[in-house]
Amino acid sequence: MSAFSDARTLASGTNIETDLVIIGGGPAGITLALTLADKPIRILMLEGGGTTFDDKTQALYDGTQTGVPYTPLNATRQHYLGGGTNHWGGWCRPLDKSDFEQRPWVPHSGWPFTRATLDPYYPRAQALVEAGPFDYEGKYRQWVDRYGAPLKLGTGGVYNSWFQFSKMRGSELPTNFGERYATDLKRISNLTVFLHANVTNIALASDANSVDHLDVATLNGRKFTVKAKHVVLATGGIENVRLLLASNGVMKQGIGNANDLVGRFFMDNPIPRQTAKLVSFGGPIAPYYPGNQKGDGAIFRATLAVTDDYKRASHVMGSLTTVENRVDLDDFGKAAVATTASALGVDAGNATAYALGCGMELKPDPDRRLTLTGARDALGMPRLNLHMTIGDEDFALYRQTMKELGRQLLAAGTGMIHLDRASRESWMETMDWGNHHVGTTRMHVDPKQGVVDENLKVHGVGNLFVAGSSTFPTCGASNPTLNLVAVTLRLADHLKGLFS
Repeated sequence: MSAFSDARTLASGTNIETDLVIIGGGPAGITLALTLADKPIRILMLEGGGTTFDDKTQALYDGTQTGVPYTPLNATRQHYLGGGTNHWGGWCRPLDKSDFEQRPWVPHSGWPFTRATLDPYYPRAQALVEAGPFDYEGKYRQWVDRYGAPLKLGTGGVYNSWFQFSKMRGSELPTNFGERYATDLKRISNLTVFLHANVTNIALASDANSVDHLDVATLNGRKFTVKAKHVVLATGGIENVRLLLASNGVMKQGIGNANDLVGRFFMDNPIPRQTAKLVSFGGPIAPYYPGNQKGDGAIFRATLAVTDDYKRASHVMGSLTTVENRVDLDDFGKAAVATTASALGVDAGNATAYALGCGMELKPDPDRRLTLTGARDALGMPRLNLHMTIGDEDFALYRQTMKELGRQLLAAGTGMIHLDRASRESWMETMDWGNHHVGTTRMHVDPKQGVVDENLKVHGVGNLFVAGSSTFPTCGASNPTLNLVAVTLRLADHLKGLFS
């Protein structure tokens, strides 16, 4: 077993040659390394951080913001081995089939392949994130037997679905890829991992058709180069942008940016709190709604999802509504429940109310973007500015979905909805974010509409690939980690073919 190498001990001027270099040691980079283990190729992983948090390394992520308030850029990821899994919540759910479709009501939507293309990769992705059996719509029958029936809904556009949660072996916490797979990485005979190795420039060949080498630097002043047959950039939806735009020695606008697309279409899942109240006429609902439960090898929680058919027919976006804490109704609410239950001819004597939260899908917006600024970090790299947006329509479409949920509860005679948010100001008062960085190096077969092609290769650069959720053309409402691991497994298969 070989230990990780510390790039700060390398002599400046060192030149390293390898077959494949992976830039970044987050879930995408680690997935690639594990999947390509023991293949007849030399692999080098360059991780900018160490194995634990460090203030000076984290400060490299500092940036500025304009537009809608968002999480500070240096707080959305932790800059050491494990990447986004160092502080994720473990929420897992595959994207819906409709998320991959070109939706006429969603400009810039459509993936180059369908959900069926990813289906073979999801079980392996599920195993890597260490969630339960890959079964998000069928296993619930056993969960229902144990914990009680789900909410009864009338026929319509919202249905009961499920999240599963990652749980690292021997822990109650979600799987941290850096900690969980460190030993496995050290056992891979054809892999070398350099820590504290920050790529500062992707140097293209003079014709701009391929990567010639990488410039790498450490915070203690060491500088060296890496030359590889193929390069995979896997530093996340924000840092991928910074490196592509800053690598402008040959292509002045930045690599992959001939059509000014790198950094555009930034997406995250808004998570407004207390969006509505759900009243169950029959009393408390099953415990797998307001909290995580265990069973059949899984940790799971119910969610209220939008059907693909309803999205298509009503032109709404994806959303996943969660039931949160129990709440008390005021006198007006109690009167509304009593009047409604009486009209329906049902008993609401044990009515119980809950606050609702949600994860929303934003429409892609080219003006929601990352750009370079004149400020520099400790390595001399330009810092980023994020211009964040969220449209009134994004709120209105989710409100429409909530009205549909309310209609279905009334149709079933089981409950009702009270909408708590109407104005934009009201929505923004309780706004939180998923810190899901999606879309900034989007995938499209047409280089005028995407940064990478269907195989995640940067358009026009023959040996440069991008991994991670920055390649997603749309974000859906499901959390990205399970899905980006599945997409990365597909990339691994493609890379195997290049070296066969």
